[in-house]
Amino acid sequence: MDPRFWHLFDFKEALRAIAVIGITTIALLAFRRMIASLGTYATRGLRDREGAIDTERVKQANTVISLLRQFVTVVILLLGGFMVLRELGVSTEPFLTILSVLVVAAGFGAQNFMRDVISGFFIIADGQIRVNDVAVINDTPGTVEEINLRTTVLRDESGTVHVFANGNITKLANKTREYSFFIFTLHISYRDNPEQALEILSEVVEEMRREPTYSVDIWGPLDIIGVESLAEPAMVVKAKVKTRPGRQWAVGFEAHRRLKHRFHEAGLEFPSKGGGLKNAG
Repeated sequence: MDPRFWHLFDFKEALRAIAVIGITTIALLAFRRMIASLGTYATRGLRDREGAIDTERVKQANTVISLLRQFVTVVILLLGGFMVLRELGVSTEPFLTILSVLVVAAGFGAQNFMRDVISGFFIIADGQIRVNDVAVINDTPGTVEEINLRTTVLRDESGTVHVFANGNITKLANKTREYSFFIFTLHISYRDNPEQALEILSEVVEEMRREPTYSVDIWGPLDIIGVESLAEPAMVVKAKVKTRPGRQWAVGFEAHRRLKHRFHEAGLEFPSKGGGLKNAG
């Protein structure tokens, strides 16, 4: 080998570059281990009201941890790479210029994509909706089937699948977050006593609360709202009951089935048109 080669090679620069590589590797491993420990600690207490592991919240937490790990990895590798180049005497200005141009070009060319990803990150991080939640997105109701960084997939009651870009979600309502309410709307004849109707409804709800099938679904006694309006041909009476998320409809349907028989036994009449039992979840 040409002896002049060794004059061109600076061992001190090489040793400093190797040291930077070593420090970068140690920092990368340390931060990744720290993030993994953070993820384990964050997901340890994610349980639902029955004490079982809340798999969807764990999934969301793991998604956020994964994104954080990727971000930290890219930042450390970039910083380490530029420091190695500087220690070897290589000017980093051209690389910084090229990187800046690429970032600007990517920003202009992928504005919608980045908007969708950022919106998806906050939807997942904030837990605004989860898989299997019943939600209304941009006035479209349905069940959430997938939540990705770029899109959210919703299936409506007819089975139609709707795919929303996360950046285009302007209205979001979650019907099954933490708990739900079933609202009873009773149309009572003016010849009948509304207090009697509400008493029968309260008895039906308490009866269901004592049954194993519905005791886990009903989270409180009937909350009587009262007479909402005096309409034609009946007065409108409302009440609500707190339920386990997503179980409000099952509770309401069964309560309505029982109410029909109880009202008949008590001699309560339904108005001839536009009346009867109605509901809202």
